[in-house]
Amino acid sequence: MIKVKLFDQEHEKDLEMEMNKFLEKIDEKKLVDIKYNIAALQEDDEEQIYCFSSMIIYKS
Repeated sequence: MIKVKLFDQEHEKDLEMEMNKFLEKIDEKKLVDIKYNIAALQEDDEEQIYCFSSMIIYKS
């Protein structure tokens, strides 16, 4: 069975740590793909918000 695990963080280092923690738990042979995305939003005149997200596709 194919499954996905979604991740979403405001800082890229937090995303990296969360993904690495998950990847340690699955067998490397079961990894299918990793998708990565960055979104930047202008909340007001001064602050820009970043969203770092990823999806790990794996076999269970």
